[in-house]
Amino acid sequence: MRHLIEAGEAGSGARTMMLPGGIVTRRRGRGLETDDIRPFLYGDDVRHIDRNTTARTGRLHVRTFRDERERSVLLVADFRPSMLFGTKRAFRSVAAAEALTLAGWRVAGQGGRVGVFAGTGRETFFHRPGAGDRAMKAVAGRLAAAHAAALAATGIVEDPPLATILESAARALPHDGTLLVATALDHPGAEFDAVMRDIAHKAAIDVLLVADPFEIETPPGSYPYLSAGGRRETGEVSGRPATRDVDRRLRRLELLGARTLLLDASLPPLDLAGLIEGFDARRR
Repeated sequence: MRHLIEAGEAGSGARTMMLPGGIVTRRRGRGLETDDIRPFLYGDDVRHIDRNTTARTGRLHVRTFRDERERSVLLVADFRPSMLFGTKRAFRSVAAAEALTLAGWRVAGQGGRVGVFAGTGRETFFHRPGAGDRAMKAVAGRLAAAHAAALAATGIVEDPPLATILESAARALPHDGTLLVATALDHPGAEFDAVMRDIAHKAAIDVLLVADPFEIETPPGSYPYLSAGGRRETGEVSGRPATRDVDRRLRRLELLGARTLLLDASLPPLDLAGLIEGFDARRR
């Protein structure tokens, strides 16, 4: 995963920070580094008047500033029982882990801080955001351990609400950080909308909506399946209800203030890397 991200970023541009690993972003306050000097406008803070330029031109000029700080991202992995499903190449949970790992290596390579919060049907796995290769390797290790625990769990037939996982993850998010969530949005819970709005009010939230190819484009037909209780049953599909459901989930997330990206779980890691790179670049 690290190799795929590094190959995709070759020649993509130098860092814009004075300090190694910084990311230029907007936040409250005037920042530290001078960004521009422009003529004074009504409402400007007089404390920002640039005396040298004002004296040279005979007109009031002010300095504008930009804030430079480290980017902090908490990867949130949904490894609940419903994510352990797939019809091509990989489970949705595996695709989620791959996408989060790619995103994590991208942030780490840019000098940001990366952590992880993974929720299974029974327990959570957490690693505090840190900088550098060592921190990202630890994050990848926690993702692997969480997924192994999810596969080993038995006797769980219902997902705990996704809202509960998001609430716990948000409490672990550093100030001005970003939550990057990979989920299929199954069983979000009654409080999901309220939790999402609260998170979006305080921090940035990005959601990778992971879908199996069967959900993205469902061919009509009769399909056997195992129910949650372990019974063998058969279901008829006459149209494209799953496809419409994926679209509804994307719209729901966007209305709640999240940026979204649809991920096909059948895509190989190389294609996932391209999607993640483009998605991350759109934030800047």
